[in-house]
Amino acid sequence: MLDKFVSALRGVTFETIHVTGHTDRLGPKAYNMTLSEHRAQAVSAWLVRTGGLPTQKIVTRGVGESAPLTGTQDCHGTKATRELIACLQPDRRVDVEVTGTRP
Repeated sequence: MLDKFVSALRGVTFETIHVTGHTDRLGPKAYNMTLSEHRAQAVSAWLVRTGGLPTQKIVTRGVGESAPLTGTQDCHGTKATRELIACLQPDRRVDVEVTGTRP
């Protein structure tokens, strides 16, 4: 997905690229915050190292479990069962948003 993303940016004049890491609701909040920051940093590092994007244009942050795509009505329970972990997969993600113009 990142290869396609970098290819799509060719020729785009961009101001910033915001990279936001997320986690699911399982585990301690402090751990999830750190994990989400590490996810964002890993994607940012890839964009610079492999994608060739300028580091000064990339802003990273982690938001932990604060912006889930799933709700308690979608994924029931609090114990980390195989089913709950699979259901919460969409919450474990990194969002990348570009601000810029395409010629």
